[in-house]
Amino acid sequence: MSTCNLTIEQIQELESLRQEVASLKTEKAAFEVQQQLLENLVEIERCPVRDGVLKASLQTTLDLVTALTNAEKGSLFLLDSGKVIDAILSRSEVSDRQRIQLIGRVLDKGLAGWVSTHHQVGLIADTEKDSRWLTLADQPYKVRSALAVPIHRGNELLGILTLLHSEPNRFSRELARQIEITTERLGLVLENARLYFQLKQYSAALDNELEVGRQFQIDFLPDTVYQPLNWEIAACFHPAKQVAGDFYDIFPLDNYVGLVIADVCDKGVGAALFMALMRSLIRIFSGQTQLQGFSTTGKSSQEQILQAVELTNQYVAQNHWKLSMFATMFFGVLDPATGELTYINGGHEPLFVVGDSRIKQTLKATGPAVGMMPNVKFAIGQVRLEAGDTLFGYTDGVTEGKNADGELFTSHRLRSLLEQPHTQATKLLETIATDLFTHIDRTPQFDDITMLAVRRS
Repeated sequence: MSTCNLTIEQIQELESLRQEVASLKTEKAAFEVQQQLLENLVEIERCPVRDGVLKASLQTTLDLVTALTNAEKGSLFLLDSGKVIDAILSRSEVSDRQRIQLIGRVLDKGLAGWVSTHHQVGLIADTEKDSRWLTLADQPYKVRSALAVPIHRGNELLGILTLLHSEPNRFSRELARQIEITTERLGLVLENARLYFQLKQYSAALDNELEVGRQFQIDFLPDTVYQPLNWEIAACFHPAKQVAGDFYDIFPLDNYVGLVIADVCDKGVGAALFMALMRSLIRIFSGQTQLQGFSTTGKSSQEQILQAVELTNQYVAQNHWKLSMFATMFFGVLDPATGELTYINGGHEPLFVVGDSRIKQTLKATGPAVGMMPNVKFAIGQVRLEAGDTLFGYTDGVTEGKNADGELFTSHRLRSLLEQPHTQATKLLETIATDLFTHIDRTPQFDDITMLAVRRS
């Protein structure tokens, strides 16, 4: 049947069907473009960093847009606060110097500049008939059709995607609309990348500060462990984070040795600062108790030294009560000549005196945690360490160490290790630490782990 025999109505119907088919083909092509772009954008979102990985992914996206839209050239300008921070070109045939000059001039007066000002899609059917196009004398390639699509996130312009062709009328409004839909997703990617980069910068700065704090805290711990004649003293310290609330101290006091193990109630930076304060106060007051106005009548030298705990408690409770921070603390004064240990246990885990492969004594709390309330009186305990005895102290990070199933290391397991034969304080701590970290395995360490062992040869 020839068209000569068709009525006007049939001809109009055929033309309508032809337009509908053409429209469907256009929509299908646009859908395929959008689908492939979105798949690529998903890959970009998996690499939300401002580095070579993100740039390579954006380059791939730009090349894909250029290919699927039959554009000859494409560019992607990345903006921050209205300034170009980077530019990606597809099928680039320009030098780096030309690229920098081109970007600066185009964003100042060209189509991209118009889009940057108006925050609207810029479509140029023929550059020779549109004043928005800037023709440069040294432009490296000829352009007759251009499409520039803004990349928004909220009201902020994060970038501009441009497509170019050397022939006029190569880009349609339908294609511009589809690309605009796709750039909405690209805007989310760029915003996430920027936020992630800012977070990364902040995190790096914070890590640096924490590293300084960690080193500062390590300097508070004994550089070398003091070893009295005929005694072996060992300690280990495993913080859960860069800075910790646990601490131990071993220091000479005339003819005696000061032994401290403590655990601040919190974790992190605040606990680390509080730990530094408590450690300093104990050291200062233990050497100056006779100057603090405390009555020492009838008290031994060891008991006078232990008044440092009451002085520390009073200072913290009066001056830092708003922080609601305190520390469980064991402070013992050892006479190496006799083996006599005079101590205060301020709410800390019980310490054990181990000998003959058994726990001979348990040194329980003689008062509350240090710093909780003012005017507290701490009872003083005494014990004598015989030849072959070991004093063992720890923080609750030992017994509360968890494995992947949430099972605790437990006091029972710790006691069983203490009751095994040992001849060295160092070896005892190594045995316990090995068993503990085998139990924890790859589970993130929840709490600081500190141990102290004092053995009389």
